[in-house]
Amino acid sequence: MDGVLVVDKPQGLTSHDVVALARRALGERRIGHTGTLDPLATGVLALACGRATRLAPLLSGSEKEYLAEIRFGLTTDSYDITGLETSRSGEVPERAVVEREARALRGERLQLPPPVSAKKIQGQRAYALARAGTPVQPAAVRVRASVVDLHAYDRGVAVVRLVCSAGFYVRSFAHELGARCGSGACLQALERRRSGSFTLTDAVSLTALQEEPGSAWAYFIPLDRLLPEIPGVAVTAEGLTRVSHGRDIGPEHAIGPWPVAGTPGERLPDQVRITDHAGALVALGWPADDGRSLHPAIVLG
Repeated sequence: MDGVLVVDKPQGLTSHDVVALARRALGERRIGHTGTLDPLATGVLALACGRATRLAPLLSGSEKEYLAEIRFGLTTDSYDITGLETSRSGEVPERAVVEREARALRGERLQLPPPVSAKKIQGQRAYALARAGTPVQPAAVRVRASVVDLHAYDRGVAVVRLVCSAGFYVRSFAHELGARCGSGACLQALERRRSGSFTLTDAVSLTALQEEPGSAWAYFIPLDRLLPEIPGVAVTAEGLTRVSHGRDIGPEHAIGPWPVAGTPGERLPDQVRITDHAGALVALGWPADDGRSLHPAIVLG
């Protein structure tokens, strides 16, 4: 069972809970998620299965799309509605203020993760330190929000659509937006609508997965359909042998065009899908030291 199964995660479960349930339902031990969702959040949770678990770092690094519900006039230690209340102002900003400040948070910038988060600090999770009574502030990370659209605003609750980079904390966005509006705010609900190329239309419900595991096959995405945005090259039998042993390959091992023409100044793509003659994905390659060859960095065979 090699590929990805997208689950529509329900509220109240951790990502690890969903992985454990999927392992039991499918009888497959090699399953891991490709991007954590908090228990509060729902929506797209892509599970890498079998050999696809080797691709998890690439799959988890993809752009995400969310629909966030943000409540103004209240702040918590976790920056969401499940945390301990830290302030209550009762103030509700005008819609025009929310729109203006939300627009100001577009683009690339440094973002402070929530003090209660899965970020590691000296080997320990920030949330574990917080529960032990020694909360800390994780270091700021560079993130990007390419889309920040206010979809609705009513009685101090905003619905915001976000398209953002991996590592972006929507809880931090809600907290910062509240601070900028002068009222404070926290995340009240969150739906992940897309993770990379995986969307809610690709997702099976957790109930269906548990009650009818066989139905999951209709949603299963095999290796050959993963990472379609990455350029690819098919290789010869000799090339496949070299890839299986972790040896570099060059244009002489390609079936069809090489990912770059090889003229001075041209560069290989940072990542290349390496397939056999039938299009089956066998490895991911990075540019080798000579700048002309590919090194099989992740071999799936």
